[in-house]
Order: sequence, then C-alpha cells, then structure tokens
Amino acid sequence: MLVENDFDIKKYTSFKIGGKIKKIYFPETLEDLKDLPAASVVVGNLSNTLVSSYGVDFPVFSTSKLDEIKIDGTKVLAGAGVKGPKLAQTVAEYGLSGLEFMIGFPGSVGGEVYMNAGAHGQAVSDVFKSALVKGDDFINLEKNDMDFAYRHSVCQDKRYIVLQAEFELFKKDEDEIKRIMNENLEFRKKHQPSLALPNCGSVFKNPLNESAGRLLDSCGVKELKFGGAKVWENHANFIINTGDATSTDVLRLMCEMKNRVKEKCNISLVPEICFLGHKDKEEEKLCQILYQQ
Repeated sequence: MLVENDFDIKKYTSFKIGGKIKKIYFPETLEDLKDLPAASVVVGNLSNTLVSSYGVDFPVFSTSKLDEIKIDGTKVLAGAGVKGPKLAQTVAEYGLSGLEFMIGFPGSVGGEVYMNAGAHGQAVSDVFKSALVKGDDFINLEKNDMDFAYRHSVCQDKRYIVLQAEFELFKKDEDEIKRIMNENLEFRKKHQPSLALPNCGSVFKNPLNESAGRLLDSCGVKELKFGGAKVWENHANFIINTGDATSTDVLRLMCEMKNRVKEKCNISLVPEICFLGHKDKEEEKLCQILYQQ
C-alpha cells in the first residue's frame, strides 16, 4: 500500500489546519488492514477532526482509498472512505432513498457510521444493516450490536475501526429523492458555512432537549475570536478558520465557548470535533478542559 513520510496534512483537512504526519498509510484493500494493530489511529476524511499544528508523531492509517460502492437491489455496501455526497448521489440514481441527508456532509462513511451521523430527520441508524469493523480482529456487527444513540455508536466505546458498512434502503421516485437532496443543500447553505470558509461543522453536540447553537448564542460567543479562529457570525456553533488559524487558536476558542455556557446555563457542552496529534503543555490543558466527562 502507499506509505508517505512527513505528510503535510493541512490542505486535506476541513479546517485547513494541521502539521505533518510522521508516517501515513493508505490501504486500498481490507487485506492491507489485516495485521493492523488494534490501537492504531485510523482517519477518514478528517471532516470533524482538528489536527494539531504541531503535527502527528505516530503512524496513521487513512481509509480514503477504501471507496468502493456495491448495490444489490435495495442493499448498498460502501467502503469506509466513500464520501457522503458521492454515496447519496449514487444511490439516488438507482431510485434508492434513506441517505439524502448525506448530500451536504463533507465526511465519509466510516466516520458517519462511527458517530451515527444524521440531519433533516434522517440518520445512519435508520438504514444501517451491518458493518465490518476492526478491533483485535475483523468483526461483523449487526444493527442490534451498534448501540446507536445521538451521535454515538458502540464503535466509540470499543474503539472499533469501521471498514465498510451495508445499508438497507427503500425505493422512491428519483425526482423526489433529488428534490429532497436539493432542499437539504439549500438548508445547509443558509444555516452552515460553506467549506470555502474552512470549518469542521458543528463544534458541540446538542444537549438533551436543547440546542448548542441557541445556548452559545445566548452567551454572546459570536463576538469571539482567537488568532485566526473565530465563531461564525451566522451560527454560534460553528468555528471558521479565517486563513491562518492554528490548532491552539481553535482549542482556546472552544474552551471559552464551553466556559461561557457552563457559567451562564450550568450545562457542560461536549465537543463534536475530535482532536488528533501532538500537544504542547497549553493544548494538553485545553483538551483536558474540553474532553473531560
């Protein structure tokens, strides 16, 4: 498989932030991952990951080349590296519905199953059938094994790596599917920053029966900026990179956002963004504040 040393990851992340990865592997087949150590760090499209500006000093495996799609009737098998929009568009051409929500997602199938991604009243768990994951060995998981919840799956608890997933979709008129996808795209344009403004999507998960965006807005965070990182003026639960933001800038901003909500509303927001890489002392402290449960 392809192996790159001192790989400059910055331009491949949604945030356009990140230093060099010491060694990154790009497996193209499941066989390439057969002897993958259980503790290995595996990444997908890095659409909800903040990569350290100090780089990553341990080996990383990317699923980006595991991008095969197979369709058999209403069953769809997709590799972990298949990007959400591509999968949504492909199944739509077969008149298959259930994945319209993926049309505006910058992420890939592995991450979307891992976090049970969803939007517009649809979620991965609605149409999920099974997945091949990697723990100590290859494991097949059925829907009942996944412990799906809001932005959660058993893969997070067990540190499973999603390699491919099978979905059970349903037939619908192709024009109707495309209409729904177009509506989803229009909604995203109005309510979320485009990737022309580098961002990682929602910064914090919604608390139970609450909106993280509403809480943050009520705490006046839209005025906040640290270095090249600032809260998007149109929605308080998004951080954008204005051009020269570092991972430290983003972590400082996230901590201030979290602290304001905690102080005013006594609610501890949980990050939706993951952190990857080496931390200096300040970033270590910031991550402890953000990711402590």
